[in-house]
Amino acid sequence: MTPSQPALRTVTPVSDLEKRFQQVRAQTEALIQPLSAEDCQLQSMPDASPAKWHLAHLTWFFETFVLERFEPGFTPFNAAFRVLFNSYYHGVGAQFPRPQRGLISRPSLEEVLTYRAQVNERVLKVIASGRREDQDDLARLVTLGLHHEQQHQELLLTDIKHALSFNPQRPAYARRWPLAGIHPQPLRWHGYAGGLTEHGFDTGLDGGFAFDNETPRHRVYVAPFELANRLVTNGEMMAFIADDGYQRPELWLSMGWDWVKADQHRLPLYWQCDNPGNGHYRNFTLQGLVEVDPNTPACHLSYFEADAYARWAGARLPTEFEWEAAARTLPVSGERPGNFLENAAYHPLPLQQPSQGAPAQMLGDAWEWTQSNYNAYPGYKPWDGLVGEYNGKFMCNQFVLRGGSCATPQSHVRASYRNFFPPDAQWQFSGLRLARDA
Repeated sequence: MTPSQPALRTVTPVSDLEKRFQQVRAQTEALIQPLSAEDCQLQSMPDASPAKWHLAHLTWFFETFVLERFEPGFTPFNAAFRVLFNSYYHGVGAQFPRPQRGLISRPSLEEVLTYRAQVNERVLKVIASGRREDQDDLARLVTLGLHHEQQHQELLLTDIKHALSFNPQRPAYARRWPLAGIHPQPLRWHGYAGGLTEHGFDTGLDGGFAFDNETPRHRVYVAPFELANRLVTNGEMMAFIADDGYQRPELWLSMGWDWVKADQHRLPLYWQCDNPGNGHYRNFTLQGLVEVDPNTPACHLSYFEADAYARWAGARLPTEFEWEAAARTLPVSGERPGNFLENAAYHPLPLQQPSQGAPAQMLGDAWEWTQSNYNAYPGYKPWDGLVGEYNGKFMCNQFVLRGGSCATPQSHVRASYRNFFPPDAQWQFSGLRLARDA
């Protein structure tokens, strides 16, 4: 990477970087405290990974991209880990097959935690004693590694939730149920004039870090549009279900209808209904099996479900350009009200107050599907070096999500952030906000 790359151009002072490194690494380890070693070994589907693998891979990232480059006399903790915990970096070398990560019973969880502790100590030493001419590149790579770790903090939670959902005892990851009685907020619309707008990462608006897929900043024409004041709720999904929404092909994209028929989808992921006639639903959460609250934002929806619901509601999904244009009316970086990982709710929360002047819940609670394909921005260039494999090669058959979720660290979110998943993905905290033409 070079200093001219805008997404990583702001360098954090060394003392702050050390504190930040320790805080983020400790946060990951805190997330596994409710888990047993057996829990940390579970892999419930090929798209998910065991918690133990997440812990090891995040350490592999710092060992491979930071220590191997900057540590004098570098030697790996265990040479076999280079393959075992490489996710998809072909430039680094071979990878252990992703669908079989749950079969890696050794190293043990204890050894993985020892690996983390040793690499932590070595990285902090490199940060404190690195050569002056290396400080800029070192800070950029460590900062990238920390944002990469925050992505995996959310994945760790969504993956363990998926794994625990298969246990017939419906075990709880967390004990504090965050919901209380809330009066529902009516759906309202906010209008936007559109026009030629600046789109993408901006240091002054978004802070000092962005991934390469958020750049370069460029102009986009946005037609006048309206955006809903809040996320779609569970109660609204119940109405969709009651109106046979999962059984009406006219509401679904062709691929979505094939998806519905192939797996006989009738409910959002984690929902169950013992008696379909009474509309009484429960859903599995990180607090165990609970009643579905009608005023809580719906989540764990695929793109197919989000798009079908929007059609049923006489609206549509926003484009990512519309979403970002609306998000730019919200408070700037550093003032992000919302329900994030740090709240430890681990579940979306209902909108408690009427929105005033701008849409609410745009940051936190649930990722919002957009109708935008995950493509490169005009003039996009991936980062130099091995980390160039981070984002660009996934720009195919994916849709963009915006805004973060209840499992996203607060400091990891910004208006320009682009998440992306294939249209059938459900296990993330993904929901939707309605849009319509003005």
